[in-house]
Amino acid sequence: MYFGPVPLAVAEGAILAHSVAVPEGRLRKGCRLGPAEISALAALGLTEVIVARLGHEDMDEDEAALAVAEALVPDPAAAGLRLKPVGTGRVNLHATAAGVVEVLPNLVDALNAVDPMITLATVPRWQRVAAGEMVATVKIIAYGVARAAVAAACAAGRGALRLHPARLSSAILIQTVTGADDGSSGHRAIQSRLQALGVEMWPKRLVPHREADLAVALASAAGAELILLLTASATSDLNDVAPAALRCAGGKVERFGMPVDPGNLLFLGSLDGRPVIGLPGCARSPALNGADWVMERVICGVPVTGADIAAMGVGGLLKEIPQRGRLREAK
Repeated sequence: MYFGPVPLAVAEGAILAHSVAVPEGRLRKGCRLGPAEISALAALGLTEVIVARLGHEDMDEDEAALAVAEALVPDPAAAGLRLKPVGTGRVNLHATAAGVVEVLPNLVDALNAVDPMITLATVPRWQRVAAGEMVATVKIIAYGVARAAVAAACAAGRGALRLHPARLSSAILIQTVTGADDGSSGHRAIQSRLQALGVEMWPKRLVPHREADLAVALASAAGAELILLLTASATSDLNDVAPAALRCAGGKVERFGMPVDPGNLLFLGSLDGRPVIGLPGCARSPALNGADWVMERVICGVPVTGADIAAMGVGGLLKEIPQRGRLREAK
């Protein structure tokens, strides 16, 4: 691709590199220079203009952007993503439903390594998005790019994005309480999280902070696709009230503790084939914490194992929640 100044007399058919103000308004950068545009520039007294001119082996920015976007999502309906119309070398991809976005970083990196003029930016891996929210943007930086580079980028990034919509539709939050606590703050915070993914929350359920009482409540939670536990006192050991009650009810604990802060004291388990998440106390706050990462994936049908949780440490130092009883660093 040629980029630079050319005499106005030979500029027809080229791409205007920079916007130019004219009496009738503005000639926008990226427009094709036809007879009318050439006349408007000549009327300004210009004898040359800066343009881009594509070669035989180049693709126009819009054509290139669309090709890359279509390679990223070969089947938009199956991937739960929608491609917006291309323009100015850009195609935006939006979620068709609420869910979490699976991004394959190695494919994104490989695509972005092909040619600096071909770029893909995405939301973080497994980020929760609402229906209609943008999850990625393909942008061709120059007015054109080599066809061979576009082909290589398409091959490198094929199938790199996918939305996992919510799969579970109902959840129960069982809270253990002491004293006069009515569980309202925890109920509101968790209900807001579930509503973001279209999950119905069962009526508030409070039980005394005792293993036997919690085990009975767990055994009676049949019908809820997801069981959430929030205890009056933070879970501090595998033999503490909540994990012990889960085992007593016939369930099992897959993982206790996670390398995400706030959120360290989460545990993940199951009961009769249904996921059970023991929430850390920070889940009472609407602020992002490690429990969000686990709960969102579970709701969206993405398997979460102990190994998956162990791999959450990079990026796991989240913003401090001032309401926590014990902060990371004393003031």
